Amino acid sequence: MGALRLILGDQLSEEIASLQKVNPATDVILMCEVAEETVYVKHHKKKIAFLFAAMRRFAQSLAEKGFTVRYIRLDDPENTGSLEGEIDRALRDRQFSRLIMTAAGEYRVNEKMQALAKTRKIPVEIREDDRFFCSISEFKAWASGKKQLRMEFFYREMRKKYHILTELDGKPTGGEWNYDKSNRKPPPKTGLRAPGRLRHQKCETLTAVLRLVAERFTDHFGNLEPFHYAITREQAVLELDHFITIVLPNFGDYQDAMLAGEPYLFHSLISSYLNAGLLCPKDICRKAEAAYHAGQAPLNAVEGFIRQILGWREFIRGIYHLHAPDYTERNFLNAHEPLPEFYWTTETKMFCMGEALRHTRDHAYSHHIQRLMITGNFALLAGLDTKQVQEWYLAVYSDAYEWVEAPNTLGMALFGDGGVVASKPYAASGSYIKKMSDFCERCPYDPEMAIGEKSCPFNSLYWDFMARNEEKLRGNQRMPYVYPTWYKFTEEKRQALRAQAATHLQKMRDGLL
Repeated sequence: MGALRLILGDQLSEEIASLQKVNPATDVILMCEVAEETVYVKHHKKKIAFLFAAMRRFAQSLAEKGFTVRYIRLDDPENTGSLEGEIDRALRDRQFSRLIMTAAGEYRVNEKMQALAKTRKIPVEIREDDRFFCSISEFKAWASGKKQLRMEFFYREMRKKYHILTELDGKPTGGEWNYDKSNRKPPPKTGLRAPGRLRHQKCETLTAVLRLVAERFTDHFGNLEPFHYAITREQAVLELDHFITIVLPNFGDYQDAMLAGEPYLFHSLISSYLNAGLLCPKDICRKAEAAYHAGQAPLNAVEGFIRQILGWREFIRGIYHLHAPDYTERNFLNAHEPLPEFYWTTETKMFCMGEALRHTRDHAYSHHIQRLMITGNFALLAGLDTKQVQEWYLAVYSDAYEWVEAPNTLGMALFGDGGVVASKPYAASGSYIKKMSDFCERCPYDPEMAIGEKSCPFNSLYWDFMARNEEKLRGNQRMPYVYPTWYKFTEEKRQALRAQAATHLQKMRDGLL
Protein backbone atom coordinates (compact mmCIF):
# COMPACT_ATOMS: atom_id res chain seq x y z
CA MET A 1 0.00 0.00 0.00
CA GLY A 2 1.55 3.30 -1.09
CA ALA A 3 1.63 6.80 0.33
CA LEU A 4 -0.31 9.87 -0.76
CA ARG A 5 2.14 12.76 -1.20
CA LEU A 6 0.78 16.30 -1.27
CA ILE A 7 2.63 18.98 -3.26
CA LEU A 8 1.56 22.59 -2.77
CA GLY A 9 1.70 25.27 -5.43
CA ASP A 10 4.91 26.77 -4.03
CA GLN A 11 6.68 23.40 -3.70
CA LEU A 12 7.44 22.81 -7.38
CA SER A 13 10.78 21.11 -6.87
CA GLU A 14 11.72 17.47 -7.27
CA GLU A 15 14.01 17.98 -4.28
CA ILE A 16 11.10 18.88 -1.99
CA ALA A 17 11.12 16.79 1.19
CA SER A 18 7.74 15.17 0.55
CA LEU A 19 9.06 13.59 -2.68
CA GLN A 20 12.14 12.03 -1.13
CA LYS A 21 12.19 8.23 -1.48
CA VAL A 22 8.95 8.30 -3.45
CA ASN A 23 7.99 4.90 -4.83
CA PRO A 24 6.71 5.26 -8.42
CA ALA A 25 5.07 1.84 -8.26
CA THR A 26 2.83 2.49 -5.26
CA ASP A 27 2.80 6.19 -4.27
CA VAL A 28 0.48 8.86 -5.63
CA ILE A 29 1.45 12.53 -5.86
CA LEU A 30 -1.49 14.87 -5.23
CA MET A 31 -1.58 18.40 -6.66
CA CYS A 32 -4.64 20.65 -6.55
CA GLU A 33 -5.84 23.91 -8.03
CA VAL A 34 -8.38 24.93 -5.39
CA ALA A 35 -10.63 27.96 -5.33
CA GLU A 36 -9.97 28.87 -1.70
CA GLU A 37 -6.29 29.51 -2.42
CA THR A 38 -7.12 32.00 -5.18
CA VAL A 39 -9.63 34.08 -3.24
CA TYR A 40 -8.60 34.23 0.44
CA VAL A 41 -7.12 37.38 -0.99
CA LYS A 42 -8.02 38.25 -4.57
CA HIS A 43 -4.70 37.48 -6.22
CA HIS A 44 -3.44 39.22 -9.35
CA LYS A 45 -4.56 37.44 -12.53
CA LYS A 46 -0.94 36.93 -13.61
CA LYS A 47 -0.04 35.42 -10.25
CA ILE A 48 -2.81 32.83 -10.52
CA ALA A 49 -1.92 32.07 -14.14
CA PHE A 50 1.79 31.70 -13.36
CA LEU A 51 1.19 29.29 -10.48
CA PHE A 52 -1.44 27.17 -12.23
CA ALA A 53 0.66 26.89 -15.39
CA ALA A 54 3.80 26.08 -13.41
CA MET A 55 1.92 23.49 -11.36
CA ARG A 56 0.55 21.81 -14.47
CA ARG A 57 3.92 21.67 -16.18
CA PHE A 58 5.56 20.32 -13.01
CA ALA A 59 2.90 17.61 -12.78
CA GLN A 60 3.50 16.75 -16.44
CA SER A 61 7.24 16.41 -15.86
CA LEU A 62 6.67 14.07 -12.91
CA ALA A 63 4.26 11.93 -14.94
CA GLU A 64 6.76 11.75 -17.83
CA LYS A 65 9.31 10.37 -15.36
CA GLY A 66 7.00 7.55 -14.39
CA PHE A 67 5.34 8.90 -11.26
CA THR A 68 1.61 8.61 -10.64
CA VAL A 69 0.16 12.09 -10.32
CA ARG A 70 -3.39 12.89 -9.24
CA TYR A 71 -3.83 16.43 -10.56
CA ILE A 72 -7.04 18.31 -9.79
CA ARG A 73 -7.79 21.22 -12.10
CA LEU A 74 -9.82 24.20 -10.99
CA ASP A 75 -12.56 23.46 -13.54
CA ASP A 76 -12.82 19.78 -12.62
CA PRO A 77 -16.55 19.33 -11.85
CA GLU A 78 -15.65 17.15 -8.84
CA ASN A 79 -13.25 19.73 -7.38
CA THR A 80 -14.25 20.44 -3.75
CA GLY A 81 -12.52 23.84 -3.74
CA SER A 82 -10.24 23.17 -0.75
CA LEU A 83 -7.04 21.29 0.03
CA GLU A 84 -8.73 19.36 2.81
CA GLY A 85 -11.58 18.41 0.53
CA GLU A 86 -9.25 17.11 -2.18
CA ILE A 87 -7.16 15.14 0.30
CA ASP A 88 -10.31 13.52 1.68
CA ARG A 89 -11.55 12.75 -1.83
CA ALA A 90 -8.25 11.07 -2.67
CA LEU A 91 -8.41 9.04 0.55
CA ARG A 92 -11.95 7.90 -0.28
CA ASP A 93 -10.99 6.84 -3.78
CA ARG A 94 -8.04 4.70 -2.73
CA GLN A 95 -6.41 3.28 0.38
CA PHE A 96 -3.03 4.69 1.41
CA SER A 97 -0.63 3.74 4.17
CA ARG A 98 0.08 7.38 5.09
CA LEU A 99 -0.17 10.99 3.95
CA ILE A 100 3.15 12.80 3.43
CA MET A 101 3.48 16.59 3.20
CA THR A 102 6.17 19.23 3.42
CA ALA A 103 5.47 22.00 5.91
CA ALA A 104 3.86 25.02 4.28
CA GLY A 105 5.47 28.43 4.33
CA GLU A 106 2.29 30.17 5.48
CA TYR A 107 1.06 29.70 9.02
CA ARG A 108 -2.61 29.41 8.02
CA VAL A 109 -1.85 26.46 5.70
CA ASN A 110 0.29 24.80 8.34
CA GLU A 111 -2.65 25.02 10.73
CA LYS A 112 -4.72 23.09 8.19
CA MET A 113 -1.98 20.49 7.95
CA GLN A 114 -1.81 20.09 11.71
CA ALA A 115 -5.59 19.65 11.81
CA LEU A 116 -5.35 16.98 9.14
CA ALA A 117 -2.72 15.16 11.16
CA LYS A 118 -5.01 15.08 14.18
CA THR A 119 -8.31 14.20 12.51
CA ARG A 120 -7.57 11.78 9.65
CA LYS A 121 -7.55 8.05 10.26
CA ILE A 122 -4.25 7.38 8.51
CA PRO A 123 -0.81 8.52 9.73
CA VAL A 124 0.16 12.00 8.55
CA GLU A 125 3.83 12.89 8.18
CA ILE A 126 4.74 16.59 7.90
CA ARG A 127 8.34 17.02 6.82
CA GLU A 128 10.49 20.09 7.30
CA ASP A 129 11.02 22.25 4.23
CA ASP A 130 14.77 21.96 3.76
CA ARG A 131 15.05 24.13 0.64
CA PHE A 132 16.26 27.04 2.78
CA PHE A 133 19.73 27.79 4.10
CA CYS A 134 18.47 28.13 7.67
CA SER A 135 15.88 25.92 9.34
CA ILE A 136 13.22 27.49 11.52
CA SER A 137 14.61 25.79 14.62
CA GLU A 138 18.11 27.05 13.80
CA PHE A 139 16.84 30.59 13.39
CA LYS A 140 14.97 30.44 16.69
CA ALA A 141 18.14 29.22 18.39
CA TRP A 142 20.09 32.12 16.85
CA ALA A 143 17.43 34.61 17.97
CA SER A 144 17.16 33.27 21.50
CA GLY A 145 18.28 35.74 24.15
CA LYS A 146 18.92 38.61 21.73
CA LYS A 147 17.29 41.96 22.52
CA GLN A 148 17.37 43.02 18.88
CA LEU A 149 17.52 40.87 15.76
CA ARG A 150 19.46 42.44 12.91
CA MET A 151 19.77 40.87 9.51
CA GLU A 152 23.39 41.94 9.04
CA PHE A 153 24.71 39.72 11.84
CA PHE A 154 22.54 36.79 10.83
CA TYR A 155 23.75 37.20 7.24
CA ARG A 156 27.40 37.09 8.27
CA GLU A 157 26.83 33.83 10.11
CA MET A 158 25.16 32.31 7.05
CA ARG A 159 28.06 33.43 4.84
CA LYS A 160 30.53 31.77 7.19
CA LYS A 161 28.48 28.60 7.56
CA TYR A 162 28.12 28.05 3.81
CA HIS A 163 31.51 29.54 2.85
CA ILE A 164 29.95 31.96 0.38
CA LEU A 165 32.10 34.94 -0.56
CA THR A 166 34.51 34.10 2.25
CA GLU A 167 38.22 33.34 2.28
CA LEU A 168 39.96 30.31 3.81
CA ASP A 169 40.49 32.24 7.07
CA GLY A 170 36.75 32.97 7.31
CA LYS A 171 37.10 36.64 6.47
CA PRO A 172 34.82 38.20 3.85
CA THR A 173 35.97 38.31 0.25
CA GLY A 174 37.17 41.82 -0.51
CA GLY A 175 37.56 42.69 3.16
CA GLU A 176 33.99 43.88 3.81
CA TRP A 177 30.82 41.98 4.65
CA ASN A 178 28.48 44.51 3.10
CA TYR A 179 28.90 46.79 0.07
CA ASP A 180 25.52 48.47 0.35
CA LYS A 181 27.11 51.93 0.38
CA SER A 182 28.29 51.25 -3.17
CA ASN A 183 24.80 50.23 -4.30
CA ARG A 184 22.89 53.48 -3.99
CA LYS A 185 23.71 55.37 -7.15
CA PRO A 186 20.94 57.56 -8.53
CA PRO A 187 20.17 57.10 -12.21
CA PRO A 188 22.07 59.38 -14.60
CA LYS A 189 20.07 62.06 -16.36
CA THR A 190 20.22 60.18 -19.65
CA GLY A 191 21.35 56.91 -21.10
CA LEU A 192 20.45 54.36 -18.42
CA ARG A 193 18.27 51.65 -19.90
CA ALA A 194 17.81 48.07 -18.85
CA PRO A 195 18.85 45.16 -21.08
CA GLY A 196 16.15 43.17 -22.82
CA ARG A 197 14.59 40.28 -20.94
CA LEU A 198 13.74 36.76 -22.06
CA ARG A 199 10.37 35.95 -23.56
CA HIS A 200 9.11 32.37 -23.51
CA GLN A 201 6.95 30.83 -26.19
CA LYS A 202 3.45 29.94 -25.03
CA CYS A 203 2.71 26.22 -24.81
CA GLU A 204 -0.73 24.60 -24.92
CA THR A 205 -0.74 24.30 -21.13
CA LEU A 206 -0.18 28.00 -20.63
CA THR A 207 -2.70 28.95 -23.28
CA ALA A 208 -5.36 26.86 -21.54
CA VAL A 209 -4.52 28.38 -18.15
CA LEU A 210 -4.67 31.92 -19.49
CA ARG A 211 -8.09 31.20 -20.96
CA LEU A 212 -9.25 29.72 -17.63
CA VAL A 213 -8.03 32.70 -15.60
CA ALA A 214 -9.53 35.19 -18.04
CA GLU A 215 -12.91 33.49 -17.69
CA ARG A 216 -12.91 32.78 -13.95
CA PHE A 217 -11.20 35.80 -12.40
CA THR A 218 -12.62 38.79 -14.22
CA ASP A 219 -12.95 40.84 -11.02
CA HIS A 220 -9.36 40.30 -9.88
CA PHE A 221 -6.71 43.01 -10.09
CA GLY A 222 -4.19 43.22 -12.88
CA ASN A 223 -3.61 42.65 -16.57
CA LEU A 224 -3.26 39.04 -17.69
CA GLU A 225 -1.59 39.80 -21.01
CA PRO A 226 1.11 40.09 -22.16
CA PHE A 227 2.37 37.08 -20.22
CA HIS A 228 6.13 36.44 -20.21
CA TYR A 229 6.71 34.40 -17.05
CA ALA A 230 8.79 31.24 -17.05
CA ILE A 231 6.61 28.28 -16.05
CA THR A 232 9.14 25.41 -15.92
CA ARG A 233 12.39 24.86 -14.09
CA GLU A 234 14.24 24.85 -17.42
CA GLN A 235 12.84 28.24 -18.35
CA ALA A 236 13.53 29.61 -14.86
CA VAL A 237 17.16 28.49 -15.11
CA LEU A 238 17.42 30.34 -18.43
CA GLU A 239 16.11 33.45 -16.66
CA LEU A 240 18.68 33.06 -13.89
CA ASP A 241 21.56 32.51 -16.32
CA HIS A 242 20.50 35.55 -18.37
CA PHE A 243 20.46 37.67 -15.22
CA ILE A 244 23.87 36.43 -14.03
CA THR A 245 25.61 36.95 -17.37
CA ILE A 246 23.86 40.03 -18.78
CA VAL A 247 22.14 41.97 -15.99
CA LEU A 248 24.00 41.34 -12.73
CA PRO A 249 27.07 43.49 -13.53
CA ASN A 250 24.96 46.66 -13.20
CA PHE A 251 22.64 45.41 -10.45
CA GLY A 252 24.74 46.68 -7.56
CA ASP A 253 25.23 50.26 -8.67
CA TYR A 254 21.61 50.89 -9.64
CA GLN A 255 19.55 48.55 -7.48
CA ASP A 256 17.88 51.55 -5.77
CA ALA A 257 17.34 53.55 -8.95
CA MET A 258 13.91 54.12 -10.51
CA LEU A 259 13.04 55.21 -14.05
CA ALA A 260 9.75 55.81 -15.81
CA GLY A 261 8.94 53.09 -18.30
CA GLU A 262 11.51 50.73 -16.76
CA PRO A 263 9.75 48.30 -14.41
CA TYR A 264 12.77 45.98 -14.12
CA LEU A 265 15.99 47.95 -14.64
CA PHE A 266 18.74 45.59 -13.37
CA HIS A 267 16.71 43.45 -10.99
CA SER A 268 16.74 39.69 -11.31
CA LEU A 269 13.02 38.86 -11.78
CA ILE A 270 13.64 35.43 -10.24
CA SER A 271 11.83 35.87 -6.90
CA SER A 272 8.61 34.36 -8.25
CA TYR A 273 10.47 31.27 -9.45
CA LEU A 274 12.49 31.00 -6.26
CA ASN A 275 9.46 31.28 -4.00
CA ALA A 276 7.46 28.77 -6.06
CA GLY A 277 10.27 26.20 -5.97
CA LEU A 278 11.42 26.31 -9.59
CA LEU A 279 14.82 27.61 -8.49
CA CYS A 280 16.97 26.64 -5.50
CA PRO A 281 18.49 29.44 -3.37
CA LYS A 282 21.77 27.58 -2.92
CA ASP A 283 22.20 27.16 -6.68
CA ILE A 284 21.46 30.84 -7.22
CA CYS A 285 24.04 32.02 -4.71
CA ARG A 286 26.71 29.67 -6.03
CA LYS A 287 26.17 30.86 -9.59
CA ALA A 288 26.41 34.50 -8.53
CA GLU A 289 29.56 33.79 -6.54
CA ALA A 290 31.09 31.98 -9.52
CA ALA A 291 30.36 35.02 -11.71
CA TYR A 292 32.43 37.18 -9.37
CA HIS A 293 35.36 34.76 -9.28
CA ALA A 294 35.25 34.51 -13.08
CA GLY A 295 35.47 38.29 -13.37
CA GLN A 296 32.00 38.54 -14.93
CA ALA A 297 30.43 40.78 -12.26
CA PRO A 298 31.81 43.21 -9.65
CA LEU A 299 31.85 42.34 -5.96
CA ASN A 300 29.37 45.03 -4.91
CA ALA A 301 26.76 43.63 -7.34
CA VAL A 302 27.34 39.99 -6.43
CA GLU A 303 27.43 40.61 -2.68
CA GLY A 304 24.30 42.77 -2.81
CA PHE A 305 22.42 40.12 -4.77
CA ILE A 306 23.54 37.26 -2.51
CA ARG A 307 22.59 39.32 0.55
CA GLN A 308 19.02 39.52 -0.70
CA ILE A 309 18.75 35.72 -0.85
CA LEU A 310 21.13 34.29 1.74
CA GLY A 311 20.57 37.19 4.14
CA TRP A 312 17.31 39.02 3.79
CA ARG A 313 15.04 36.23 2.49
CA GLU A 314 16.19 33.78 5.15
CA PHE A 315 16.01 36.41 7.90
CA ILE A 316 12.48 37.45 6.93
CA ARG A 317 11.30 33.83 6.95
CA GLY A 318 12.80 33.35 10.39
CA ILE A 319 11.10 36.47 11.75
CA TYR A 320 7.73 35.34 10.40
CA HIS A 321 7.86 31.93 12.05
CA LEU A 322 9.44 33.28 15.23
CA HIS A 323 6.49 35.60 15.83
CA ALA A 324 3.63 33.60 14.28
CA PRO A 325 0.69 33.44 14.50
CA ASP A 326 -0.12 36.98 15.69
CA TYR A 327 2.68 38.86 13.91
CA THR A 328 0.40 40.17 11.14
CA GLU A 329 -1.97 41.67 13.73
CA ARG A 330 0.60 44.12 15.08
CA ASN A 331 0.03 47.82 14.54
CA PHE A 332 2.67 49.69 16.52
CA LEU A 333 1.84 53.11 15.07
CA ASN A 334 -1.96 52.64 15.25
CA ALA A 335 -2.37 53.12 11.51
CA HIS A 336 -6.02 52.72 10.51
CA GLU A 337 -6.58 54.97 7.46
CA PRO A 338 -8.46 52.95 4.79
CA LEU A 339 -6.42 51.94 1.75
CA PRO A 340 -7.16 54.51 -0.97
CA GLU A 341 -8.83 53.31 -4.14
CA PHE A 342 -5.91 54.35 -6.34
CA TYR A 343 -3.89 51.39 -5.07
CA TRP A 344 -6.30 49.31 -7.15
CA THR A 345 -7.16 51.72 -9.98
CA THR A 346 -3.67 53.32 -10.38
CA GLU A 347 -5.47 56.63 -10.92
CA THR A 348 -3.51 59.29 -9.04
CA LYS A 349 -1.81 62.54 -9.99
CA MET A 350 1.33 61.51 -8.11
CA PHE A 351 3.49 60.23 -10.95
CA CYS A 352 5.75 58.09 -8.74
CA MET A 353 2.81 56.29 -7.19
CA GLY A 354 1.04 55.89 -10.51
CA GLU A 355 4.15 54.48 -12.17
CA ALA A 356 4.81 51.92 -9.42
CA LEU A 357 1.15 50.93 -9.40
CA ARG A 358 1.05 50.59 -13.18
CA HIS A 359 4.10 48.31 -13.04
CA THR A 360 2.26 46.26 -10.44
CA ARG A 361 -0.95 46.11 -12.48
CA ASP A 362 0.81 45.18 -15.73
CA HIS A 363 3.47 42.77 -14.48
CA ALA A 364 2.42 41.56 -11.00
CA TYR A 365 5.84 42.95 -10.19
CA SER A 366 7.52 46.10 -8.93
CA HIS A 367 11.11 46.07 -7.80
CA HIS A 368 11.95 46.27 -4.11
CA ILE A 369 12.82 49.97 -3.88
CA GLN A 370 9.49 50.95 -5.46
CA ARG A 371 7.65 48.65 -3.05
CA LEU A 372 9.53 50.10 -0.07
CA MET A 373 10.10 53.76 -0.91
CA ILE A 374 7.08 54.56 -3.11
CA THR A 375 3.97 52.48 -2.37
CA GLY A 376 5.24 51.42 1.06
CA ASN A 377 6.54 54.85 2.02
CA PHE A 378 3.26 56.49 1.11
CA ALA A 379 1.33 53.91 3.13
CA LEU A 380 3.60 54.59 6.11
CA LEU A 381 3.34 58.39 5.92
CA ALA A 382 -0.41 58.40 5.33
CA GLY A 383 -1.05 55.97 8.19
CA LEU A 384 -2.79 53.40 6.01
CA ASP A 385 -4.36 50.45 7.78
CA THR A 386 -1.69 47.80 8.25
CA LYS A 387 -3.99 44.84 7.59
CA GLN A 388 -5.32 46.35 4.37
CA VAL A 389 -1.82 47.20 3.14
CA GLN A 390 -0.57 43.69 3.89
CA GLU A 391 -3.52 42.21 2.02
CA TRP A 392 -2.81 44.43 -0.98
CA TYR A 393 0.86 43.42 -1.18
CA LEU A 394 -0.06 39.76 -0.76
CA ALA A 395 -2.62 39.96 -3.56
CA VAL A 396 -0.82 41.94 -6.24
CA TYR A 397 2.70 40.47 -6.48
CA SER A 398 3.47 37.13 -8.08
CA ASP A 399 6.26 36.41 -5.58
CA ALA A 400 4.14 37.18 -2.50
CA TYR A 401 3.36 34.57 0.15
CA GLU A 402 2.54 35.62 3.68
CA TRP A 403 5.84 34.35 5.15
CA VAL A 404 7.82 36.72 2.93
CA GLU A 405 5.22 39.45 2.39
CA ALA A 406 4.17 40.18 5.97
CA PRO A 407 7.58 40.96 7.52
CA ASN A 408 8.58 42.99 4.47
CA THR A 409 5.34 44.98 4.50
CA LEU A 410 4.43 45.24 8.17
CA GLY A 411 7.99 45.31 9.47
CA MET A 412 10.10 46.98 6.83
CA ALA A 413 7.68 49.30 5.01
CA LEU A 414 5.18 50.18 7.75
CA PHE A 415 7.22 49.83 10.96
CA GLY A 416 4.08 48.19 12.25
CA ASP A 417 6.00 45.66 14.32
CA GLY A 418 7.72 48.41 16.30
CA GLY A 419 11.25 47.59 15.20
CA VAL A 420 11.42 43.81 15.01
CA VAL A 421 12.55 43.93 11.37
CA ALA A 422 13.72 47.50 10.78
CA SER A 423 15.72 49.62 13.19
CA LYS A 424 13.83 52.76 12.13
CA PRO A 425 10.85 53.71 9.96
CA TYR A 426 11.82 53.95 6.29
CA ALA A 427 10.12 57.31 5.92
CA ALA A 428 11.23 59.67 3.17
CA SER A 429 10.09 62.93 1.66
CA GLY A 430 9.91 63.87 -2.00
CA SER A 431 13.61 64.74 -2.07
CA TYR A 432 14.55 61.05 -1.90
CA ILE A 433 12.25 60.22 -4.82
CA LYS A 434 13.68 63.11 -6.84
CA LYS A 435 17.24 61.96 -6.15
CA MET A 436 16.68 58.29 -7.01
CA SER A 437 14.34 58.60 -10.00
CA ASP A 438 13.18 60.68 -12.93
CA PHE A 439 9.59 60.51 -11.71
CA CYS A 440 9.36 64.06 -10.39
CA GLU A 441 10.06 65.53 -13.83
CA ARG A 442 6.69 64.20 -15.01
CA CYS A 443 4.65 65.04 -11.92
CA PRO A 444 2.34 68.03 -11.34
CA TYR A 445 3.51 68.13 -7.73
CA ASP A 446 6.77 69.91 -6.93
CA PRO A 447 9.26 67.94 -4.78
CA GLU A 448 10.83 71.23 -3.68
CA MET A 449 7.58 72.45 -2.16
CA ALA A 450 6.10 71.30 1.16
CA ILE A 451 3.21 73.76 1.39
CA GLY A 452 0.81 74.86 -1.30
CA GLU A 453 -1.48 73.38 -3.91
CA LYS A 454 1.44 72.08 -6.02
CA SER A 455 3.47 70.79 -3.08
CA CYS A 456 4.59 67.16 -3.16
CA PRO A 457 2.33 65.16 -0.81
CA PHE A 458 5.32 63.18 0.47
CA ASN A 459 6.82 66.35 1.98
CA SER A 460 4.09 67.52 4.33
CA LEU A 461 3.01 63.92 5.02
CA TYR A 462 6.58 63.16 6.13
CA TRP A 463 6.52 65.87 8.79
CA ASP A 464 2.96 65.07 9.80
CA PHE A 465 3.98 61.42 10.26
CA MET A 466 6.86 62.44 12.49
CA ALA A 467 4.71 64.83 14.52
CA ARG A 468 1.83 62.47 15.18
CA ASN A 469 4.18 59.60 16.09
CA GLU A 470 6.66 61.64 18.13
CA GLU A 471 5.95 59.88 21.40
CA LYS A 472 6.93 56.51 19.91
CA LEU A 473 9.75 57.61 17.62
CA ARG A 474 11.59 60.43 19.38
CA GLY A 475 13.88 58.06 21.27
CA ASN A 476 14.94 56.15 18.16
CA GLN A 477 18.73 56.42 18.00
CA ARG A 478 18.76 56.16 14.21
CA MET A 479 16.70 59.35 13.88
CA PRO A 480 18.86 61.85 15.76
CA TYR A 481 18.18 64.89 13.56
CA VAL A 482 14.47 64.58 12.79
CA TYR A 483 12.94 66.15 15.88
CA PRO A 484 15.60 68.82 16.44
CA THR A 485 14.92 69.90 12.85
CA TRP A 486 11.16 69.83 13.40
CA TYR A 487 11.44 72.11 16.41
CA LYS A 488 13.70 74.52 14.56
CA PHE A 489 10.68 75.32 12.41
CA THR A 490 8.47 78.12 13.66
CA GLU A 491 5.18 77.17 15.24
CA GLU A 492 3.46 78.75 12.25
CA LYS A 493 5.39 76.55 9.81
CA ARG A 494 4.71 73.40 11.81
CA GLN A 495 1.01 74.14 11.80
CA ALA A 496 1.10 74.91 8.07
CA LEU A 497 2.83 71.61 7.32
CA ARG A 498 0.29 69.64 9.28
CA ALA A 499 -2.59 71.54 7.70
CA GLN A 500 -1.17 70.80 4.26
CA ALA A 501 -0.87 67.12 5.16
CA ALA A 502 -4.51 67.12 6.26
CA THR A 503 -5.49 68.63 2.92
CA HIS A 504 -3.58 65.97 0.99
CA LEU A 505 -5.14 63.21 3.08
CA GLN A 506 -8.61 64.52 2.43
CA LYS A 507 -7.88 64.67 -1.29
CA MET A 508 -6.68 61.07 -1.04
CA ARG A 509 -9.97 60.06 0.58
CA ASP A 510 -11.92 61.92 -2.10
CA GLY A 511 -9.97 60.35 -4.93
CA LEU A 512 -8.41 63.65 -5.97
CA LEU A 513 -4.77 63.24 -4.97
